[in-house]
Amino acid sequence: MSQFEVRIGINPLSWMNDDLPSLGGETPLEVALTEGREIGYQGFELGNKFPREPEALKALFKQYDLSLVSGWYSGRLADFSRSIEDECKAVDSHLELLSKNGATVMVYGEVHNTIQGSPVPLYQRPRFFTDEQWNTYAKRLDEFARYTLSKGVRVAYHHHMGAYVETPADVDRLMALTSNDVGLLFDAGHITFAGGDALTVLNKHIGRVCHVHCKDVRPAVMKLARNRNWSFLDAVIAGAFTVPGDGAVDFAAIIDTLKRHGYRGWLVVEAEQDPTVAPSYAYAQKGYRTLRTLVDAPLDVAQEAA
Repeated sequence: MSQFEVRIGINPLSWMNDDLPSLGGETPLEVALTEGREIGYQGFELGNKFPREPEALKALFKQYDLSLVSGWYSGRLADFSRSIEDECKAVDSHLELLSKNGATVMVYGEVHNTIQGSPVPLYQRPRFFTDEQWNTYAKRLDEFARYTLSKGVRVAYHHHMGAYVETPADVDRLMALTSNDVGLLFDAGHITFAGGDALTVLNKHIGRVCHVHCKDVRPAVMKLARNRNWSFLDAVIAGAFTVPGDGAVDFAAIIDTLKRHGYRGWLVVEAEQDPTVAPSYAYAQKGYRTLRTLVDAPLDVAQEAA
């Protein structure tokens, strides 16, 4: 078993939202980088305000003494009319940006037919209804993942609200149908919102987890989102998500599990919130301090650190 070794990073969503630019859209990237470094974060995931040229990005991170964690890629492997070759060509510039800046995993988000940015209820998300559809998708994902690995970057598949792979059952099926070339991005908030128990899902698929998003949830808001047929963005604006230590997810147990299995990689605070309601610095600091305390605690007392 490998030794537990993590770095704590953050997604710029705490300051500015890519899916809904009205949330923090006026905040300069430099503010996020300055505050994140001051709080103690070691790296950032990409957002839409980062430069897309490898050397420019490298210079920016060096300026703030930060590392590149990873970056979201909007994939369309569920569009079976699109060739694998086209998808591989489309990802090349993103892979180059990541690999030349030291990132070893790529956040893969399936966006074909997704509703995460659309004003429609969450229950209208896309689904694979037949075995043939699932098998085709898995084969395409495997081939794509082998390609990214050949470039030194592993796919970290992001199960996500409003997408084809959302629920624990979806994750189970995808992991069963794909090879180890496909890594899993475990997102505690999304899997909880999708009706799962985060710790159960983590334990089941720990061998495939290559990236971790530390997102907490507010159960009362999640319940309203379901009962009132809100869209994903409606739920975000209402505060369904928050940082570790401010919601209902048992991060002490999650970190304990990652320690026991020797997880090596990033822990990323990612919490879509409205910064006018949840001030960026204060919440980013709360998320960092929660994780730092749990990570630094001896294994046997990690459960007591929450």
